[in-house]
Amino acid sequence: MSWNQKPENALRRSQELLNIDQPESALSILHETIAGRRIARPWSPIFEEIMIAQIDLCLQLNKSREVKDGLHQYRNMTQSQAPGSLEKVIRYLIEQSLAKCKEAKEATSGEIHVDDLEESTPDTNNMMLLSTMTADPAQVQRESTVLLPKIKFLWEVYRVVLDVLKSNSKLEKLYHATAIGALEFCAEYKRRTEFRRLCDLMRTHLQNLQKYGGASAMAKIEEGGKLHNRIRGWEGWTAESIELHLQTRFVQLETASALHLYTEGFRTVEDIYNILQISHSRRKAEGGSGSPKAKVMAAYYEKLTTLFWVSENYLFHAFAWYKFYTLCKEYNRGMTPKQKEYQASAVLLSALCIPTLPDKATTQASDDGASKIKASVHDDIAKDKTARMASLLGFHTRNPTREALLSEIRAKNVMADVPDYLRDLYKLLEENNNPLVLVEKAKPLLERLRTETEKQGEESLSVYVPPIISVLLLKLMHALSASYHTISLDHIKSLTDGLGVTFTQVEKAIIASASSKSSLPLRVRIDHRANCLRFGNASGCAPFESDVMRSQLTNLAKQLSKVCTVINPPDLNAIAVERRALYAGVRSSVHQEHEDMLARKELIEARKEEAERLVQEKLKEEEMKKLEAAAQAKAEEERRLVLEKQLREREKVEKIKRELEMSEKKTILMSMGENVDAMTEAELLAIDADKLAKEHAEKSAKKKDNAERKLNEVRKKLDYTVRATRIEETPLIKKRQEEKVKAEKEHYEADVIKRAQEAKLQWDEDCKAKDALTEFGVFGYMASFERAVMKGRVTQHKVLCAEEDKRAEIIAEKAKLQRARKRKEEELRRKKEEEERLKKEAEKKLLEEERMKREEERRKKEAEMEELRKKKEAERQSFSRSHESIAVAKGPSSQALDSASGSKYVPPAKRGASGRSSDAGGGARNAWSSSSRGGSFGGGRYDGRGQYDGGRPRG
Repeated sequence: MSWNQKPENALRRSQELLNIDQPESALSILHETIAGRRIARPWSPIFEEIMIAQIDLCLQLNKSREVKDGLHQYRNMTQSQAPGSLEKVIRYLIEQSLAKCKEAKEATSGEIHVDDLEESTPDTNNMMLLSTMTADPAQVQRESTVLLPKIKFLWEVYRVVLDVLKSNSKLEKLYHATAIGALEFCAEYKRRTEFRRLCDLMRTHLQNLQKYGGASAMAKIEEGGKLHNRIRGWEGWTAESIELHLQTRFVQLETASALHLYTEGFRTVEDIYNILQISHSRRKAEGGSGSPKAKVMAAYYEKLTTLFWVSENYLFHAFAWYKFYTLCKEYNRGMTPKQKEYQASAVLLSALCIPTLPDKATTQASDDGASKIKASVHDDIAKDKTARMASLLGFHTRNPTREALLSEIRAKNVMADVPDYLRDLYKLLEENNNPLVLVEKAKPLLERLRTETEKQGEESLSVYVPPIISVLLLKLMHALSASYHTISLDHIKSLTDGLGVTFTQVEKAIIASASSKSSLPLRVRIDHRANCLRFGNASGCAPFESDVMRSQLTNLAKQLSKVCTVINPPDLNAIAVERRALYAGVRSSVHQEHEDMLARKELIEARKEEAERLVQEKLKEEEMKKLEAAAQAKAEEERRLVLEKQLREREKVEKIKRELEMSEKKTILMSMGENVDAMTEAELLAIDADKLAKEHAEKSAKKKDNAERKLNEVRKKLDYTVRATRIEETPLIKKRQEEKVKAEKEHYEADVIKRAQEAKLQWDEDCKAKDALTEFGVFGYMASFERAVMKGRVTQHKVLCAEEDKRAEIIAEKAKLQRARKRKEEELRRKKEEEERLKKEAEKKLLEEERMKREEERRKKEAEMEELRKKKEAERQSFSRSHESIAVAKGPSSQALDSASGSKYVPPAKRGASGRSSDAGGGARNAWSSSSRGGSFGGGRYDGRGQYDGGRPRG
């Protein structure tokens, strides 16, 4: 298909191909329309229809690569014009992929036996072996042919959608919804490898966003600079984006716990810490509090309790519970007493689950320097890891320990919210050291913990019973080791009876505490032959493995050496004479040995420099050849591109010229009345354009002459007609004018007479009415009434004038006050502007002084660096001259070189076959010619072209 085909035609053509069962060709057309466009076109709804049709075909044919390419191109098209269309297409793609995968899962058992979905093809041999080992080989084949392609397609869809939306702020909710869906996909199908890759992908996206929108970018904004954002579509960190990232990481944390991938879980914790740091920087930049929302942190620590519990990290599990409890207690005002009691109980029980170390009194015998040295390296590594994890989780200390947590619990009065039986359990484990009653008192408390939590439906507290039992057994063993050297196994069984554990589990706990890598492990040995436990360094407890016996051989050797010295004292005089002779020999030969060492060192350095020079020259020559070849290839490619461009331009110009000529011919023919549609392209090309133009010009000129001749005839005829008409109508117009003047004069005279008669009648009627009014005295009454009305109006006018004068005075006073206030405000504004101007000038002057100061420091530093460089260069040159002088002083003479090489010196220009023959048949070589560099002393010659002949003529 042509790349410039209209999208409507491409969609119609793909439908036609689908109707004749050719989906591959239809997909190729749609894919080329979306992904193969060379001319940028604005978005239109037809492209959305094309994209949805392409998605349907890719789902049908399992073509994930075409989906990826098309989605990237569609993202580029709609990111700024129609992001809603991109969201609609992506949601449609994910929904359809999930639906197809669900259908395939319902058709099979829903299990796949492939470790890595990104492998190109599954291992056929392994599939065959697996089919022979299963009860239903057909089921395995259906899974590999039906379910596996759909799952791989869905995984690829999740990856490409996350890659497309990784920096789109407008579709950030869709990005996180897709990420959560991918995490749920990994959890549903137990895809550990894909989960690791998904975590790495999301971590990479977070690092990129943090790089261009994190604390450093915030700092640039604070300084007044512009943010150089190289991620298209990313608008920076907002409170909503941070909230979405945290929610996604919480789901990632749950998925890591469900898949038992604790390493990824801890990496997710680091990601959450980075996001919280971004939130801290953002809030600080906005002038608010640096700490994130308490609700977010509470959810964070609640997720951590589950992660650390599943990974059996009881220390950080307890600290996470403590942080969650303190946040809820401080910010959650709606906590009920039951919830507070439950959380406080969880904090105390999780702290009691942390394994304890033995007391100092228990291990006093083994607390020596050797044990400290042995455990120092392990303790340092463990402390570093613990401190790093504590800082990531935001704990109050870099060295979290069980004792520190319990002291915090006592200081914060957490025990007040704990039930009484749990306080008794705490006192029993922390304060009671009597091993004979320890288990007996703990049994009812643990049983009550089991029953009450199960009765209330709080299964999360009953899970602390097994770890507490382990801590109880460890404390029991340490207490027994402090009181006994030997104790029977039957007594141990009687002491641990009723805890709900077998003696095999007790033995495992004893072995685990004895083989612990802590600095103070339990010193115990189980003797089944004697049916007892032996503590410490007892006689039957492998004495050579104890700390007391570790240094016995060293001490024995030292004491025997002292005894030998006492029994047979050495001759001190002979020893002194021998020592003086030895020292004298050393003093006599030390100068010569020093000179030999210096000479050997100089010779080695010279050989190294020569070898390095040869290697550097060879590398430079190769590099020059590569650069020349690359430059030649680049020039050739540029010439080819220029020629192709010129050829395309020439073809384009010829095509445009040909099209213009054809258009001109068609226009001329159509103006001449010819039927252009009936003519073929060959007929149009056969017509001579100049001849056709000439013929057209002649016909046009002839037609114009005829039109002008006809126009002149019509003009003459019209002129004659108008003259005759005017001559004939002149007397008629004069007669009509006279009649009109006479009629208008008669009408005017009649109108004047009529108006005079009407005025006379009206005057007579008015005189009669006046006589009647005078007779009845109406005018006198009107004058008195007028005087009374005018008197009232004058009084009212005076009152209104007085009121108006008062109002004018008030308005004048207000205007005066307003003018005074305005003058005061203007004066204050002028003073403020003056102060700001002076302040800005001072700041500008200060900045200029700082800049000048920095510039002066920079110049001083550059001058110092230049002086240091010149000094080093002078030292290097003096060192090189000293080496050259040494080499010249110690080298043999030219006669010795000639005699050693068997021939005289021949200049490079005169070397030829004679040199080769003399070299081949040369005499014996002396020691100077035995060097690995060949030839005589000083090595070979460098011909200036990067080639070294090794002291021999090149043949």
